[in-house]
Amino acid sequence: MRKWIAGAALAMTAMAGSAMAEGHGDYPERPLMMMVSYGAGGATDFQARIVTMTAGNEDALQMPVAILNRAGAGGRVGWNWFATEAETDGYTLGAYNVPHFIAQSIEGGVDYSVDSFEPIANWGADPAVFVVAADSDFNSMADVVAYATQNPGGLTFSGAGLFVGHHIAALQLEKAAGVELAYIPNNAGGAGAMRAVIAGEVLGGVNNLSDAFRAREAGTVKILGVFDLERNAFLEDVPTMMEQGYDIDNASVNFRGVMVPAGTDPAIIDHLAAIVPTMFENGRVQSRMEAGGSPMHIMTRDEVIEMWAQRQETLEALLADL
Repeated sequence: MRKWIAGAALAMTAMAGSAMAEGHGDYPERPLMMMVSYGAGGATDFQARIVTMTAGNEDALQMPVAILNRAGAGGRVGWNWFATEAETDGYTLGAYNVPHFIAQSIEGGVDYSVDSFEPIANWGADPAVFVVAADSDFNSMADVVAYATQNPGGLTFSGAGLFVGHHIAALQLEKAAGVELAYIPNNAGGAGAMRAVIAGEVLGGVNNLSDAFRAREAGTVKILGVFDLERNAFLEDVPTMMEQGYDIDNASVNFRGVMVPAGTDPAIIDHLAAIVPTMFENGRVQSRMEAGGSPMHIMTRDEVIEMWAQRQETLEALLADL
């Protein structure tokens, strides 16, 4: 599969290069910017800086990519800006998080939907996990559910915002365990939500595996369960929610990748779609992601289009049910 992606990318690069010559010169001719809808230090920001680190290489975009953080309201601030104000000249990229922006568009009150953006490529798939402080009395999800059963609405736990993967995981846990929880969205995103757990401001939290992996390595949290269909290679000792008796699927897994605003020239989209996946394949990028406990899941533009459509259908049904 990796060899196929690389070969197809080379062929597409040649075709895209011809398209560039017809109307866009030697695109890109100046540095690019990628908007991240979450704050510095969180999983999306951390990973975005790694996957773009080789953008200036001769075999990549040959121009650097700078990261711009537009955090707030669980990603809504950044994605609203990206959908309504970002330039469509190919120099303004955006990081997407799915299910986040799709779930938010289904719930309403935002200026974007899947039709507002054009995907380029996907770099990762980061499951949600349930975390507690290292000194917490909770040592399993059974402990968490028992407390929530005895104290309806008294189990406070943090997440990165409303109708992001963390919130969807929380809603699924409430339904599967038959309990009432007190989900507290953190305006500082995943990094802020993790700090709230470590500082004892909440009893627990739902966070990204990659953030939790680094926090556990530092000895500040325990990870009690993974919201996915199978255990993750980074946390082979942590059982899934299903293993612990809770019927929770992988709907909250956080897919991350690169997109551009709708209306961007198709020739530019094709050029980016040919090159960006090969940047993710770079050995330096992959080793840095592995060192940071960040699971990679590379998908081409066509594969992301299909994934977005599937998630739209799944989330419409899930959110209507919840």
